[in-house]
Amino acid sequence: MPGKQIPKLYYSVSEVSEMTGVKPHVLRFWEKEFPMLRPKRGRSGNRSYREREIELIRAIKHLLYEEKYTIQGAVERLRQERSLSDSTPDTVQDSVEATNEAPPAARTEAPGSVLGDVRKLLLELKELLETEG
Repeated sequence: MPGKQIPKLYYSVSEVSEMTGVKPHVLRFWEKEFPMLRPKRGRSGNRSYREREIELIRAIKHLLYEEKYTIQGAVERLRQERSLSDSTPDTVQDSVEATNEAPPAARTEAPGSVLGDVRKLLLELKELLETEG
């Protein structure tokens, strides 16, 4: 199939920087500030980002630059989103009533997994951006 590219499993810091519009030094700084952002390192120490880390970076960027959260506030918000999904209420409506937030996106990862939580948050942010854009 000549027109389709197979997605890469890992991206370099420069590729991620170009994809997200976040400079490499900022990405390195965010690794120190956001415990959930931990790209793998190769033998030579180069960072290797997966799609889920790229989605997390986009969520962090959204929280910091568009929602105007402080770094600590964004960390707390991401933790809160993770803990909300860990509680797994009986219905989405129970979750909405308990938190007064928009309904979460459908879970596609294993319940309680950090990556599933981040994915859910990112899908919510994506949906929000698409409706506002």
